Amino acid sequence: MTVATSAPSNIALIKYMGKLEGQGNQPTNSSLSWTLESLRSFVKITLQSDWQADQWQPLQGEGLLDLPLSEKSVSRFLQHFENLKTQFGIQGFFLIQSANNFPSDCGLASSASSFAALTLAATELFAKMGSAKAVELSVMDKADLSRQGSGSSCRSFFGPWALWFRNGVRPLEFPMQSLHHQVVVVESEAKLVSSSEAHRRVTSSPRFAGRPERAEERLANLIQALRSEDENLESWRRAFEICWDEFQDMHELFETSQPAFSYRTEQSRNVLSVLQDLWQEQADGPIVTMDAGANIHLLYRDDQKDLSKKLEKKFASQFKVFSSSLSSGELK
Repeated sequence: MTVATSAPSNIALIKYMGKLEGQGNQPTNSSLSWTLESLRSFVKITLQSDWQADQWQPLQGEGLLDLPLSEKSVSRFLQHFENLKTQFGIQGFFLIQSANNFPSDCGLASSASSFAALTLAATELFAKMGSAKAVELSVMDKADLSRQGSGSSCRSFFGPWALWFRNGVRPLEFPMQSLHHQVVVVESEAKLVSSSEAHRRVTSSPRFAGRPERAEERLANLIQALRSEDENLESWRRAFEICWDEFQDMHELFETSQPAFSYRTEQSRNVLSVLQDLWQEQADGPIVTMDAGANIHLLYRDDQKDLSKKLEKKFASQFKVFSSSLSSGELK
């Protein structure tokens, strides 16, 4: 018996950074994300009748990248699957195979997409194996199960906009439902400091005091900006400014924690400088953000197709650029 499925990554514009003590992957503040349908993780689970333990292997296939998971990452992945088996009373052992169509562990939210895909595949398989509980699961239920393995993965169940708050996660509706996404991959190697470790360290930063309140205020302001259909682009500029301040705030937490660390590199700072100059010169441009990594995400309106192509050409001369087509959402 085999099940195979996939799930998208997501990029938070208002960040989840910091967990409530003793409550699992519950955030200290709400977060808002854009779902990256083209950046996906793929998971295949196969029942093994004569095995004595679950095992993980990289999934092979056209368009899939090598996935050199560390022993710690494999253990975390298999532990989530074991927890799901326990909750649904599932017996037996399984081969779990997974891969992404984008680089992992470098700030592109591969943890979110991989745990979402694992949860989707597992619950579908459990339903096929006769679990009535699995059959009855709603999307909200599956998102909450996935959150137990990777907090931000709960946002990957909704799109294009998802709001994650302390009591759950849900989609949000805004006038802009079609945005063009690019990510400039200035660093594709695995991060030296994992996102899980970053969550732990940021609470030691003197800047963490007031961080949840700052994030919630930005969230309210961003929602207000995104709900506007202001034709003079003032709301778009406001959204850019809020998102810029938000990721800078998060990275300053990293750089003032104990021990301090930084994901920002000279190359990422150079890319950000180009984007900042663009906004100053043209009073317009893409929304910019960074996750817990060195890479830079850009979101464009539908009418900025020419600008997206221009910047892609500029950055692609030095870096890999993943770009989602405005018309089809496919990766190119």
